[in-house]
Amino acid sequence: MNKKEKAALKAAEYIKDNMVLGLGTGSTAYYLIQKVGELVGKGYNLKCVATSESTLKIARDLNIPLFSPDEVDHIDLAIDGVDEIDLAFNAIKGGGGALLREKIVASLSKKVIWIMDDSKLVSTIGKFPLPVEIIRYGYKQLLKKLEALGFNPVLRLNHGEAFLTDNGNYIVDLHLGEGFNILKTKEILDGLVGVVESGLFLNLCDLIIVGSDQEARVIINKNK
Repeated sequence: MNKKEKAALKAAEYIKDNMVLGLGTGSTAYYLIQKVGELVGKGYNLKCVATSESTLKIARDLNIPLFSPDEVDHIDLAIDGVDEIDLAFNAIKGGGGALLREKIVASLSKKVIWIMDDSKLVSTIGKFPLPVEIIRYGYKQLLKKLEALGFNPVLRLNHGEAFLTDNGNYIVDLHLGEGFNILKTKEILDGLVGVVESGLFLNLCDLIIVGSDQEARVIINKNK
């Protein structure tokens, strides 16, 4: 069993019958979705909200009951992967391009768990590029602003064409480097016209589960 699967299976222990569950996106969340499919097969009554079209497809193939955020009145638990996170629970997400829907689902959830292998837990975030979802209209002007701010923006491509999110937007990856000013960067991005959402997920999770060669370790966010 690999590190990601260990973390996912540990997180599945928090799933209870009759829950409304937010299903994350990415390689670690994949193992969690497989386990949810098993639980549904065993008779668990779950309502699940997917954070991306790719997760929706995987879940549908496993006969997991799926709902949109507008079809449920709450979400009990969201379980998702993460690209980088520090011990102050500042995280970067969006490597898979689903950051907006992931943040919506997390913000609606009573409890949030991030799952990962131990390479994702870092002392300082920033080595992994920060994804920012932007609208397509006037995007070149926004790229100029981001460049002038020293954010080192790179438009994400897919087979030579601009990558499109499930929402029909572009993604710009900001190469900020470790030790960037997290709160100042968030403030600037939140104020830029054309920015839909950033991949900064700050103090959003209740706990993280870190898979290693030996075990899956639970670290609780005492500030949440």
